[in-house]
Amino acid sequence: MMTQKGSMKPVKKKKTEEPELEPLCCCEYIDRNGEKNHVATCLCDCQDLDEGCDRWITCKSLQPETCERIMDTISDRLRIPWLRGAKKVNISIIPPLVLLPVFLHVASWHFLLGVVVLTSLPVLALWYYYLTHRRKEQTLFFLSLGLFSLGYMYYVFLQEVVPKGRVGPVQLAVLTCGLFLILLALHRAKKNPGYLSNPASGDRALSSSQLECLNRKGQEKTKGFPGADMSGSLNNRTTKDDPKGSSRMPAGSPTKAKEDWCAKCQLVRPARAWHCRICGICVRRMDHHCVWINSCVGESNHQAFILALLIFLLTSVYGITLTLDTICRDRSVFTALFYCPGVYANYSSALSFTCVWYSVIITAGMAYIFLIQLINISYNVTEREVQQALRQKTGRRLLCGLIVDTDPSSSLQTHCRSRIYC
Repeated sequence: MMTQKGSMKPVKKKKTEEPELEPLCCCEYIDRNGEKNHVATCLCDCQDLDEGCDRWITCKSLQPETCERIMDTISDRLRIPWLRGAKKVNISIIPPLVLLPVFLHVASWHFLLGVVVLTSLPVLALWYYYLTHRRKEQTLFFLSLGLFSLGYMYYVFLQEVVPKGRVGPVQLAVLTCGLFLILLALHRAKKNPGYLSNPASGDRALSSSQLECLNRKGQEKTKGFPGADMSGSLNNRTTKDDPKGSSRMPAGSPTKAKEDWCAKCQLVRPARAWHCRICGICVRRMDHHCVWINSCVGESNHQAFILALLIFLLTSVYGITLTLDTICRDRSVFTALFYCPGVYANYSSALSFTCVWYSVIITAGMAYIFLIQLINISYNVTEREVQQALRQKTGRRLLCGLIVDTDPSSSLQTHCRSRIYC
């Protein structure tokens, strides 16, 4: 409609009201396809599962990609009721909760069953570790196994050992405090290990002028361990937005300059930093990715990681000593561990003895990791630098791989480990 001045009146457009999403109840959730679903329909409308059951009934082989799709569907639909929608449960945390008590109870039936079960458990754990590590996948299996083992061993101690009357209140309090200190140290070790954030500026490409600057300001590093300098301190570097503060690099080495540029994180890594292919991010002074905490061990949480290992070893040895002193009286700890007559006479002592041996196996593995960490710290190297030196053949294994000697012609004789890390 025209006004008196001949101008058009502004037409007011009605705002289209967007429909509000209905709040989810405790048993509903939004699946990976963006559709509302219910926990009660976890086995419904899964064509891959129906096909797999049909092929299993008819004794036909199942394609590997079909198995992967079925596992993806199961992991997406595995939920627990929660406020404002069901929460997703990681399927990798379930096997330890179910299998560990079953295996330990079966192992306590007879001595031979105990030998078979306690031997197979580390083999299965190592197999699963290599399977997930080769695929570069994150898993909560080992974190769930570690935490549930702590809780279940403490439960067996309270149920089977304390009622026998050999453990006093002070000893129980000390063991309980050790357990809480382990959890606190693990909580601290699970925090940020020193992740490097992506630069916020526009151009993400590493310019040739920055490469030249990286080469020109390089410094000589420890031979055989790229990224480690003589003082052991971290060289503070800046990202590509600040070429004047470029990192220390070996002079005249464009290859090294390119290695310090992380194409995935789009930044220049500081000295001794590395990109974790499992976490998908760069970590300052990265030591290794530890599956027991499902996180990297780096500059910010290395001390907490070492502290957690130390507290665990002390608490575990103390608990093993108290248990053996209760079920095998008048014998030393070492003797009772290998010779305890009548321990399988009743189920209570047999279960306690089986849990003792399970704790011994876990403690021995953690003691090995702790020893390796102490060796690396004493020579100011990280686990990643050790592995890189071995790949580049600048180190040789000594003492069954526990120690690696760098190039004998070098004046710097550095030693570190070369075997499996946690």
